[in-house]
Amino acid sequence: MPKNRTETKDIFINYIKNNQKEFVSVIILFFIGLILGVLCINNTSEIQKTEITNYVQNFITELKENANIDRLSLIKSSIQKNFITTILLWFVGLAVISIPLVYLFIAFRGFCLGYTIASIVATLGNWDGILFVASGILAQNIIFIPCLLALGVSGIKLYKCIKQKNGNIKAEICRHTFFSLFIFLLLIVTSFIETYVSSQLLVQYIKYL
Repeated sequence: MPKNRTETKDIFINYIKNNQKEFVSVIILFFIGLILGVLCINNTSEIQKTEITNYVQNFITELKENANIDRLSLIKSSIQKNFITTILLWFVGLAVISIPLVYLFIAFRGFCLGYTIASIVATLGNWDGILFVASGILAQNIIFIPCLLALGVSGIKLYKCIKQKNGNIKAEICRHTFFSLFIFLLLIVTSFIETYVSSQLLVQYIKYL
């Protein structure tokens, strides 16, 4: 393994070790949101379940009838959403109530993911639903979720530095900014995965539904 790759790996390992409590807290909040999203589907009324089923079925039908996805629009939309996510988590590190905002945002993203997965599984059944999720959602989230959590931790770290006046605040703001830019570059990768890998897998899988 090249030296620079080893050094990068060591930086990430040390970053996680130095912020273990923060990582544990955001991971717990994310999974709480995920579970709440699943429970929300299980406790919806029959009318709401019907609306969700119709939405998923209409989505599948549209993909079957028109498999030519507008990838340019899709990747623009995905990058825009990831940019907004990065900016929000960069900004909340500077906010007075930063930690609650970070926790709320992380939990909300977990809720959205759990709600989406549960909706698909409830509509298609366990096996088909899991395969649908694996085809269209899993690949990009393998990168997206750790990036989201790491960016949340970076915001918490900045907030603590500002509140406790511990260390060079300007340097910490610069660190948080450059880290946010690095995470955004990784999120752009997830946009390409979503557009050119997951969407193609999903189209191929839907043909067999």
